Amino acid sequence: MHKYRIATYNVHKCVGLDRRCKPARIAEVLQEIKPDVVGLQEVLSIENGSKEQHQAEFLASELGMHLAMGDVRQLRGGLYGNAVLSRFPVRAFCRFDLSVPGREQRGCLRSDILLPGGEVLHLFNVHLGTDFMERRHQARKLVEHELIRSRDLEGPRIVLGDFNEWIPGLASQLLRAEFTSADIRLHLRPGRTYPGVFPVLHLDHIYYDDDLIVEHVALRRSLKALIASDHLPLYADFVLRSEAAAEADESAAESGSKLDADDRSGARATSRHTG
Repeated sequence: MHKYRIATYNVHKCVGLDRRCKPARIAEVLQEIKPDVVGLQEVLSIENGSKEQHQAEFLASELGMHLAMGDVRQLRGGLYGNAVLSRFPVRAFCRFDLSVPGREQRGCLRSDILLPGGEVLHLFNVHLGTDFMERRHQARKLVEHELIRSRDLEGPRIVLGDFNEWIPGLASQLLRAEFTSADIRLHLRPGRTYPGVFPVLHLDHIYYDDDLIVEHVALRRSLKALIASDHLPLYADFVLRSEAAAEADESAAESGSKLDADDRSGARATSRHTG
């Protein structure tokens, strides 16, 4: 049975709390976590700059992972937005616009990831706005049929990212009606992810559907992670429900065969003793 580590991390343009832009430090934090798939927010990629300035490609290269980029706008001559890194092939990816007029441009990056067993994981990487009414509009867009309820979805779904909800709002309500939350507060105290050094807010979330079973949820709170960004990385370990059920059936069958063998052995011993 395969186990998959899925993470979400707002990297804050790779600028740490020491105000230094160090993509290599973000890469080191991710290497500490060893995710199979990670959704990144606030990634800045400047193509004509140095190697590290193209943050998405640099991080993918450093970790040896496949890359999907979902830019939402231009910034400093580069592309700025969400990215997904995956150890497994990315079969396809597309960006959905979640922008609200008059507010900063926002988006959702859908990546279809081919898992080792042949299943396709549909990962939705989200970064919602900071305004209450803005998030209400974005939450409704997020649950539209062509997005997380699209008819072409054929495998398990995960929605993760920075939801910017200081208190539970419409996005939380709608997603909890559709998914289960890998809620850090149920696994660890404290369960907050922002700001990094002294987190007081639970802004980052991982939501998953019934095709998945969560085994472990954690924050990475190493010394490097505490300074690398203004958010802490959140990650969860999952197994596919179908694989867990198949393993349970196989285990039950093996146990039944062993009991049958023991019964036959006991019957033969009794027969010999009786004879």
